[in-house]
Amino acid sequence: MPGAMTFVLLPFSIAESTPAAGHGDYVAGVLLGLALILLAAKLGGECAISLKQPAVLGELVAGMVLGNLGLLGVSGFDHIRDDPSIDLLARLGVIVLLFEVGLESTVGGMLRVGWSSLLVAVIGVIVPFTAGWGIGAWLLPASSVYVHAFLGAALTATSVGITARVLKDLDAGQSGEAQVILGAAVIDDVLGLVLLAIVAGVITTADMGKPFSASVGLITLAKALLFLVGSLLLGVRLTPGLFGLASRLRSRGVLLTAGLSFCFLLSWLANAVGLAPIVGAFSAGLILENVHYKDFVERGEHSLEELVHPISSFLVPVFFVVMGMRTDLRAFVEPGVAGLAVALTVVAILGKQAAGLGVRIPNLDRVTVGLGMIPRGEVGLIFANIGRNLLIGGNPIITDPLFSAVVVMVVVTTMVTPIALRWRLTTTRLVRQAPK
Repeated sequence: MPGAMTFVLLPFSIAESTPAAGHGDYVAGVLLGLALILLAAKLGGECAISLKQPAVLGELVAGMVLGNLGLLGVSGFDHIRDDPSIDLLARLGVIVLLFEVGLESTVGGMLRVGWSSLLVAVIGVIVPFTAGWGIGAWLLPASSVYVHAFLGAALTATSVGITARVLKDLDAGQSGEAQVILGAAVIDDVLGLVLLAIVAGVITTADMGKPFSASVGLITLAKALLFLVGSLLLGVRLTPGLFGLASRLRSRGVLLTAGLSFCFLLSWLANAVGLAPIVGAFSAGLILENVHYKDFVERGEHSLEELVHPISSFLVPVFFVVMGMRTDLRAFVEPGVAGLAVALTVVAILGKQAAGLGVRIPNLDRVTVGLGMIPRGEVGLIFANIGRNLLIGGNPIITDPLFSAVVVMVVVTTMVTPIALRWRLTTTRLVRQAPK
């Protein structure tokens, strides 16, 4: 098998390891790298689907294989992983992904999810954050408190897409448990993004040489809440008129251009006030409801979700494969890394299972709700990647070994959720159907 893989990938390896000629175009190397990334993503996703796993898991594993082929004697792929142009495309993929997630939710939907979803989300953020911080302090005593805090923040995320797919496949999307899970996951996304903004703001302040103080966290929290609430209130009022004006233009692609421009503008504004750009992208998607661009749809054009999907199909897999390529499996031979990965995984599972205690609706299965909140998926990877770019004293908050441990946690929680949720839903369905 290694020999066959070497033969198949040899042209890519040679091309990437050969210095470019004087007349060569830099973009040629980027194009070759993208070709390999997209092919690997598609093959990995197909393998995952055939094993009844989400495609994102296959894309991540495909990246891990590519990034560690050096262990099999196949070299030359480091250029792809470290190429700044490919990194830029991966970052754009994150922005588009969060924009797409926001488009699938609505402000009204968030307000209708009820107290159970709110309590599940709050518990599902507080418990993993506290436990993750504690695990970091216990197993990484030499690391700074900022590392411990960011590890806790990385455990708060929930990937609603994975759970939603399982619920749909089992024809359980309209059950009470499903409604609580999906509502809580939306709130969880917002709370997680706010928490990420707070932790990142505190770390950035510390890197500037300023001492830690509670006021830094409170100021960042105020920024995040003001940005989210302000952008939602203003956006809901202004976007219908703006998109109404845009609908008067008859050239092709106006809706997509307006939607992406709005997404990128809010992403820039979020960064300008000290928040992660993904906060702005999510807010933009949340604001843009179908009614805001109904004029486009009424004249026969596709919805914004449909228009964005081909772009996300191109850019989002680039992000996942690159994240997988940056997972150095050799890091697990370092003392403590494997133990940290196991500890983070256990805390990630138990922390979200505790969230099921927030269910306050009679006759709903709390275990099912807790299981539905477990997968970290793409959101956990986004958090971990942000940690790689946050510095304290010139050193990244999330080092390569820590990043690898977090990726293992993401992979395991992503794999275990469909299996566990399928089992629990089937079991509870049989119990409820059993004769009294």
